[in-house]
Order: sequence, then structure tokens, then C-alpha cells
Amino acid sequence: MKANILTIGDEILIGQVVDTNSAFIAAELNKAGIKVQRIFSVGDEPDEIIAGLDLAGNNSDFVFVTGGLGPTRDDITKQTICKYFNSVLKLNDEVLDDIRAFIGKRGLTEISELNRKQAEVPDKCTVIRNTNGTAPAMWFEKTKTHFVFMPGVPHEMKGLMTDTIIPKIKNLFSLPAIVHKTVLTFGSFEASLAQILEDWHKQLPEGLKIAYLPGGGIIRLRFSMSGPEKQTIVNTINCELEKLHQIIPGIIFGYDEDTMEKVVGVKLAERNLTVSCAESCTGGKISSMITSIPGSSNYFKGSVIAYSNEIKTNTLDVNADDIIKHGAVSQCVAEQMAKGVQKLTGSDCSIAVTGIAGPDGGSPEKPVGTVWIAVSTNKRTISRKYVFGGNREFNILRASVAALNMLREELIQIN
Repeated sequence: MKANILTIGDEILIGQVVDTNSAFIAAELNKAGIKVQRIFSVGDEPDEIIAGLDLAGNNSDFVFVTGGLGPTRDDITKQTICKYFNSVLKLNDEVLDDIRAFIGKRGLTEISELNRKQAEVPDKCTVIRNTNGTAPAMWFEKTKTHFVFMPGVPHEMKGLMTDTIIPKIKNLFSLPAIVHKTVLTFGSFEASLAQILEDWHKQLPEGLKIAYLPGGGIIRLRFSMSGPEKQTIVNTINCELEKLHQIIPGIIFGYDEDTMEKVVGVKLAERNLTVSCAESCTGGKISSMITSIPGSSNYFKGSVIAYSNEIKTNTLDVNADDIIKHGAVSQCVAEQMAKGVQKLTGSDCSIAVTGIAGPDGGSPEKPVGTVWIAVSTNKRTISRKYVFGGNREFNILRASVAALNMLREELIQIN
């Protein structure tokens, strides 16, 4: 089955609000075996909404719509829906009871006229009750296309999708299985990786699709396949994963929702090791990534943001003569920073980064994007030089991910 998604709201079109609803809906539909064809956004004008419904409903089994169902007077979606489906608004007693219960939980006893109007729904729809808000969802059918309208508030929409709408669809229709598997890699460029995998790619089983999704130095390889039997698809994908591990074993670091910081955290916890950071150009980004993982307090000791040379020398015991001779962005300084923070915090491992994030500060010998990263463990200290590019935000992110990956590689060697 095929679906389109339509979001309603000027706030989306002017960039004031990021449309996260469509991403969630698409992910849930894919899990259920429904293929999303297109995602549209329209403004808060009746003619635009009707045109959007026509466009989204063309050659589609389902249209999922969010937005415009609030209690304020600028939300005109219900009136437009009535016009589109030749329907009229009528008070729904069950929805009114739901609104009373919802308002009551907030300590209110009086229902405003605007809230009362939310209990008015088109007479030709199937009402889907909303326990997380005051606006119900509405289900219509027109020319064999099912239209499902939901409030735009994310937590309300998510509850409706997972608790009611997806189960209802599964009860009504026999759906195929759609399986996605994502392999996370670091250490190669997209074009280089595609060339390495070219022969393997040509021999993929029919129906198995591969997409290359680069971002932040990480390349995601997404496997996608659909069919009547989920286990058959899973077996096919697993077989290709085994082949992939034989071709690029060194750059695969995780799967699906893994992140580099999560993978590193697991490895630290498994080995009962701790880590600390000394950051210059990344300004605390690595530490922030590490501590974003629940339970990181078990293995993260702390960090020093050694942005100035004075902090490098006075706090991390970096040799001042080495900074003068080699510069703050150098191998010896990075390695001394790593050893210094390891000693200062008493951690088993450490990461140090020093570089030129940009946009200024580069030279012919050390252009913007030059970064030295060092990783120190109780066994040894290693360091690598990277030259990323001219974009400051990219350099900070790429350096942070590269530093974590260096630690990951070292931890693999520690059993």
C-alpha cells in the first residue's frame, strides 16, 4: 500500500517550525509495511489545503494529515475538511466527554467555547479519540483513498499513530513486510566506498536496495527490502551483511540507531574503563557527545576545555617550548594534552584535540581544518593529523567523531 503525508501550517513554510511529524509518521508507516511516496506542506489557506489534499490523494491508498486542528480561530482545517468531503460539523458527545476529562486533569472545571467547538466534528468521518489532547483525529474515505487527519502537536500525533491508527490499519488490511537495516561506517568517503563496494552492489539479490547516506563524516548504508515474509527478508539482508563485513571490516562501527558515542560508551563499560577529554578547537563537543548517553557517569571522568595556551601549559602540563617551536596545533602538543588530562583526572583513557576550526587562523602549512587528535591509554599514546576543510561547524563535528572513533579502535585492542 502507498501513502502520502501532508502537513498544514504557515509556521512550517516560513521555517519557524521544523516538520518532525512527517519523519515520525513515515517511520511508523514503513514499519507497518506502507510505502511513503511523497511528503507535502501547505499553508493555512483553504484553497491551499484543498489543493494539497487533491495532490496527496492522487494515486495513493492513504493520506496522513497533521496540523490546523487547534482551538484557536486561525485553525481552519475542520471547516475546509467539511467543504472537501461535503460534510457538516456536529457535536460529538464522546469527544466532549474526552475534552471534559482532559480539562479536568488540569484542575479546570469550565470548558471554554473554543474547547467546546473542538467536540464538533464532520458528520461523515470516523472519529479517533485523542486521550492526550482536546482535538480528535478524523478518518475519511474518498474515491478509495483513506484520509487520516491528526492534530499537529507532536506528542498527541504520536500517541494517535502508535496506539490507535496503526493498529486499526493492520486490522483492516493485509500488509507486506518492509525491512530496513542501516550499517554505520566511518573512515571513507562516499565515492571511495561506492567504488570499493561496486562488485558487491552489482550482485545484490533482486528487490534489495542500498542507499548511501553521508553526514558528519559518517556514511550510513541503508538496506531496504519488502515482501510477504519478514523472516525471508531478514535472512537475505543478514547474508549480505556477512559479505559486507568481509569487504570493509575496519570501518563498520554500528547499526541502525547506534551513534559513535554510544558504541564507545558500551566498549568502555564492557571493559570497566574510564575516559577523560582535553579539548581545544572542539570546545567541549566531544564531552557533550559522551555525556549525552545515559549511564556515562560510570565511565566519564571529566574534561578540560584548553582553548588557550595558558590552560594547556598550566593545567595540562604541556611544554611551553614545544608550543613555541611546533605550534599549539601539533602532534607533540596533542599527545601531551592527552597524557596531561589522563593524569589530572586519573582516567584509564583520554582523548585530546587541538586544531584550527576556522574560518580564520589558518596558514599555508596549517590550513583551516587542520586537526591533531591524540588518544592515550594505559598501554600507549597514538596521534593522527586530519585536514577536514573550511567549514567551522563541520570541522568541530568531524573532529569530534574522528576522536571518538580513534578511541573506539584502541578499545578494540584492549580485551
